[in-house]
Amino acid sequence: MSTEEQGIGTWLGALSSDAPTPGGGAAAGVAAATGAALIAMVGRLTVGKAGFEDVDARMNDLVDRADRDRADFLRLADEDAKAFESVMASFKLPKETDAEKASRTLAIQDAYEAAAAVPLDLAKRSVDLMEVAEDATALGNPHAASDGYSAGTLLFAAALAALANVRINAAGLKDEAKSQGLVDEADAVRERAAGLLGQIEEAFLLRLKG
Repeated sequence: MSTEEQGIGTWLGALSSDAPTPGGGAAAGVAAATGAALIAMVGRLTVGKAGFEDVDARMNDLVDRADRDRADFLRLADEDAKAFESVMASFKLPKETDAEKASRTLAIQDAYEAAAAVPLDLAKRSVDLMEVAEDATALGNPHAASDGYSAGTLLFAAALAALANVRINAAGLKDEAKSQGLVDEADAVRERAAGLLGQIEEAFLLRLKG
């Protein structure tokens, strides 16, 4: 069953088991999906409310974006688990002959590269949505400002968790240029995420002042 089809208790039970998947990357996807759901909640608590007519269009766009991203994050949670399963499968390939060893090595490297690409995409999309969380916090119904801020922190956590998976898979690559390129990209995403988290927190504190 996909992550979306499982009850949260069932999924968390699988996460807590000794099975290697789902793991941290999939958890990052669920955290990001939760952040997206909170953004949609803030939007829906704002649309159509008296005094917020000037942000109705923005809130409707925000809801649509968050709903789409929530579904995509759950899909990426599943893709992350499948990518790591491919890494494990590649290590089980035969290695009796030189040809088999060469084929196995190539498969392992390809699997590591794919297993780094999925969480990198997840991290980037999580950080992109942090910008929307800032709008939700700053412009949405002030009674839901804490939900907008919570969305931002969940997306930040999702990004960091996903980036950890980028780095651990990049470490398995023999191509040093590819490995370093992934690390550099991960560092840039993390820096952007940290900046946005500060902005979201500032927006939240301003809403508390009325």
